[in-house]
Amino acid sequence: MHIPDGYLSPSTCATLYAGSAPFWYVSLQKMKRRLNTQAVPLLSVFAAFSFVIMMFNLPLPGGTTGHAVGVGIAAIVLGPWGSILAISVALVIQAIFFGDGGVTAIGANCFNMAIVGSLVAYGAYRLIAGTAAIESPRRVVAAAIAGYSAINASALFAAIEFGLQPMLFHDASGTPLYAPYPLHIAVPAMMIGHLTVAGLAEMVVSAGVVAYLQRAEPALLKATAPGASATISGEAIGWKSTRPLWIALALLLILTPLGILAAGAAWGEWAPEDFSTPEARQQMTASSANQAPPAQAPAGLQKLATIWTAPMPRYAPPMLKSAQFGYILSAMAGTGLIVLAFLGGAWILSKGRA
Repeated sequence: MHIPDGYLSPSTCATLYAGSAPFWYVSLQKMKRRLNTQAVPLLSVFAAFSFVIMMFNLPLPGGTTGHAVGVGIAAIVLGPWGSILAISVALVIQAIFFGDGGVTAIGANCFNMAIVGSLVAYGAYRLIAGTAAIESPRRVVAAAIAGYSAINASALFAAIEFGLQPMLFHDASGTPLYAPYPLHIAVPAMMIGHLTVAGLAEMVVSAGVVAYLQRAEPALLKATAPGASATISGEAIGWKSTRPLWIALALLLILTPLGILAAGAAWGEWAPEDFSTPEARQQMTASSANQAPPAQAPAGLQKLATIWTAPMPRYAPPMLKSAQFGYILSAMAGTGLIVLAFLGGAWILSKGRA
């Protein structure tokens, strides 16, 4: 679901940057009062969780791969504005340092996953959970539906953005300049895998974490349950109280090499050279309603695909020969960068207040 550089036209990218900007502004305004030593650990751990969970690629129908996003549980614990901020930070770091999603498409990817995903997850959870007690099984069901709805809404927006490109941006002969597949191919290709495998993964993650928090740290569920009948007491959420979450995240870091077992690229994330590689072309055709891609990468895609070279592209540091170790190292580096980003933001805001 991470749209790479070159698949969206510059005007589409600019439009989605502009569409994301008001949400980023409001989320910063809403969250800057909480960007202190108590809020930073919580924002950091859920941004890092999203970063890491997206590294676990899952095989999807048609030979492509997909992943959960973690946006459902982020919206439930942090609220919609905190979730938008946390997921956006994770996506920006993925694009800049690891080439997972394009730098020109940061606005699009944040709009789809961080903004649409967070708002849909929060709305679905609040609607279904209602005023149920914090420990109620109803909240686990609500979390499952919220996560499933959020990731599929995100995938639908990405599919529409892909599918509009050949309709709006092509040369005089009608050859697409950017993403090559129209709506009637892009939407089913994206949605089938997310409505089945990736959506179920997000559902399990959201419901599982809520069920765990109900027993271990129910205070984390109070922010999005203002009408809940349970009375929650406890210390402020800080580094110490989020320790179990960081331990769970550390275990996920160790397991990240499992994420490279799934073969095949995600739909719409093919490199320009894949368009002229027989094996890759076969996979693209099979996952796109048996419609073969262009003989070579569209001209606009080729031009924009090399606009940025990430230091650790595809989570594979160039200096390391072991793909598994490189994947773990990338996950650790990404987690560290996320923590530094939030600590740095909190420090800047504290200096500004002073």
